[in-house]
Amino acid sequence: MTPNALRHSAATEAVPPPGLTGPLIALWWEARGDWTRAHEAAQSGEDAGSAWVHAYLHRRGGDLGNADYWYRRAGQRRPATPLEAEWAAIAAALLPVSPR
Repeated sequence: MTPNALRHSAATEAVPPPGLTGPLIALWWEARGDWTRAHEAAQSGEDAGSAWVHAYLHRRGGDLGNADYWYRRAGQRRPATPLEAEWAAIAAALLPVSPR
């Protein structure tokens, strides 16, 4: 799956695709415009990917202090890129690589 396919599924499907990790489920809900469900999914994980998505969500929400805390937990820095570009970058980093 690609970031574009993940975003498209959020626009066309009622539930996340099977097999997604918690952080990807959080990105999927955020792409649907459901920040609360996205936040719940991101909060449920203790891994760096969950922390990264959690940081992104707080950045999207305008809570930069909280976002920066989660970026540090994820081993990331808050990017200067637009939110849509960050969403795609996180999705690309967390989606499994498909064999060619």
